[in-house]
Amino acid sequence: MPRPARAPLLRRLLLLAAVAASCSYYLLFLQAQASVPPRYDGFAYGGGAAAAWKDAVLVEAFLDPLCPDSRDSWHPLKLAIERYAPRVSLIVHPFPLPYHTYAFHACRALYIANKLNSSSTYPLLELFFKNQEKFYNSATSSLSSPSVAVEMSKMAAQTVGNSVSEFLSGFSDTKTDSAARVSFKYGCTRGVYGAPFFFVNGFLQPGGGSPIDYSTWIGILDPLVSQNGERIEMFTSM
Repeated sequence: MPRPARAPLLRRLLLLAAVAASCSYYLLFLQAQASVPPRYDGFAYGGGAAAAWKDAVLVEAFLDPLCPDSRDSWHPLKLAIERYAPRVSLIVHPFPLPYHTYAFHACRALYIANKLNSSSTYPLLELFFKNQEKFYNSATSSLSSPSVAVEMSKMAAQTVGNSVSEFLSGFSDTKTDSAARVSFKYGCTRGVYGAPFFFVNGFLQPGGGSPIDYSTWIGILDPLVSQNGERIEMFTSM
């Protein structure tokens, strides 16, 4: 009795799947090329932010201003970065989680602050962390989107140094909307699906979605800083 021709059918199905995947990748690649932002995403931290990254260990953090785990991860990360600066650089990428209703608003607020007064970006992030409960889903369930924008503007204005109306006008600026969208899309291209997520010199750190404590950061960064220092000293002595 002849065997059913399953193998050729399976091969054809696998081939079609491979072709479909290749086409999807090609389309995504073209789309990515067409939407490259004019500057690298995120906010550089500290006075040594302009230092060449090639001479420093680069930490990238994807944080949601309204995420409790992002909040809890910030202090130990900040301490570790300040301990090793300028040998370690930090870039924070705003990453609004879709189940935090007004996280996208908060990320836009960071871009508004950065435009009005770049030195206020991180103080505003910390202010969001301190006052997260005001913008949780339960606290804002009866508020409209414009009302939440007003409340965020009231909170941010004093830190930024502008009037409430000046800050609020930033929510009508399409550039802040676009910048926050780019941040989210960029996180997706890096495989980020939660917050906080951390990369060190481009490599994803384990435990994505959970805070990293100070001692763990020291364990990650100390060997890299030591190796990097030896490499720099070797080249400068040549």
